[in-house]
Amino acid sequence: MTLKSKLCGFSDLKTLDYAINHPYAPSLIGFIVNFPKSRRYVENDKLKNLLEVDKKKTQFVGVLVKPTFEELEKIKNLPFDYYQIYDCNFNEIEAIKTNYNKKIISAITIEKKEDVNKYKDFISVSDIILFDSKGYEKSRSWNHNWLKDVTNINKMVAGNIQFDDEIEKFINICNYIDISGGIESSGLKDISKINIFLNKLEKINNEN
Repeated sequence: MTLKSKLCGFSDLKTLDYAINHPYAPSLIGFIVNFPKSRRYVENDKLKNLLEVDKKKTQFVGVLVKPTFEELEKIKNLPFDYYQIYDCNFNEIEAIKTNYNKKIISAITIEKKEDVNKYKDFISVSDIILFDSKGYEKSRSWNHNWLKDVTNINKMVAGNIQFDDEIEKFINICNYIDISGGIESSGLKDISKINIFLNKLEKINNEN
């Protein structure tokens, strides 16, 4: 299985351009669309300008926390391939998927092992299921091995993953690694950490 990556929380053109044009560019790049509490939040006007870049083979993800109709209307013409949605129920996500014709990453927050089973409620409406920590942008740790018995879905894993972790351990756990704070220094995206992470992921995929 090829292990893919999503780099999340981009807010400046320099690091975005670097990631897109990297020899081993990530499959997905995420942007915080409607969660001002996050330091990675990008206001709508800035987001429009940022997304004018040629994304090449990388796909863009709009990260949304219980979005309102007004928020969804504001971004409907932006070049997002996926919406990553937190804190919505099945019917709300189904309506978003239908009305805006986007692929869906349904985010499940994990604190204890039993939380993993929440994914079953979202299978039919999701292209990818993200298993994330309760901390949102604070990226708390949890036991990723809880996912080993979850099969037959596209699994994405987030939660305190660092650029220099032993990411080969994820080969048999998930399809995607979602990393944000782990490729930052002093709260900003760090090109050197992005490079190390993407090169390491390519090396692991070539060895498996």
